[in-house]
Amino acid sequence: MKKWKYLTMTAVMGSALMLGACGSDSAQKGNNTETNAPASSGQDAADKKLQGAVSGDGSSTVAPIIEAVVEEYAGTQPNVKVSVGVSGTGGGFEKFIAGETDFSNASRPVKDEEKAKLEKAGIAFTELPVAYDGLSVVVNPENDWAKDLTVEQLKKIWVEDGKEKKWSDIDPSWPAEKIVYYSPGTDSGTYDYFDEVILDGADLAKTATLSEDDNMLVQGVAGDKNAIGFFGYAYYLENKDKLSIVNINGVEPTNKTIESGEYAPLSRPLFVYVKNSAMKDNEAAYDFVKYTLEHAGDMAEAVGYVSLPEDKYSEALKTLEGLK
Repeated sequence: MKKWKYLTMTAVMGSALMLGACGSDSAQKGNNTETNAPASSGQDAADKKLQGAVSGDGSSTVAPIIEAVVEEYAGTQPNVKVSVGVSGTGGGFEKFIAGETDFSNASRPVKDEEKAKLEKAGIAFTELPVAYDGLSVVVNPENDWAKDLTVEQLKKIWVEDGKEKKWSDIDPSWPAEKIVYYSPGTDSGTYDYFDEVILDGADLAKTATLSEDDNMLVQGVAGDKNAIGFFGYAYYLENKDKLSIVNINGVEPTNKTIESGEYAPLSRPLFVYVKNSAMKDNEAAYDFVKYTLEHAGDMAEAVGYVSLPEDKYSEALKTLEGLK
């Protein structure tokens, strides 16, 4: 399936789908993606038609996959209203803990403190993997020096050390120009993952521009020769005419290197967390998540991520069925 198909379907069906990048201001203010499309022509009358509502929130990195799923699902179950916000992984878990959502999209595993809050709230949940991502480090196309960075150089660039860093501080042969930083916001699972594997818990450069809107990060790096940023692989692919990707330890992020784990340590799985009671009691929610797992591989590849092996999806579907 190709991304143009999803866009065409959106126009034909007129679905009100407004998924933005991770934790956009509108998402944080409670505006959600919604689809409530009219019945599609030619739908097999034998198919069971459902009615109901499904709600989710969470990661911008997972958002392109779920956006594609929502658009396709509207053609098979036009009477199910699917509403998905994009508050970032952390913001999504906050809503999940508050009982506001049936599922939560995440670009990192749930934290221990989030697990504790879910237990306190009486919310049993299940983790379901949906795809692989390679967190991508990008620079401006005019940057012809930082084409290949080691993990140590990446850490030296991004860790706050009380000094105004120049590129020449990283390598004396590089320009004596101030480094300009663009980073996902602290509610982002991408930020958390980068913090874990690169910063190792140290503070991020305090001069960094932080945003939950990945498109703002793209614009920032694309507009400044001395800028560097990071976000999900799909956002790089969507904007590769404006950006240059950085190899890490000599390895370029590609579908092959991300799936194999060769692109280390920035390869990572992406998840959907489901509320167990919703899967049991809300037939529409169960059906939507089932549809997601059945189509996540195709959707992930179509929007620029890497699908899981088929046995992983089969295993996840069996896990989901056990919740019903």
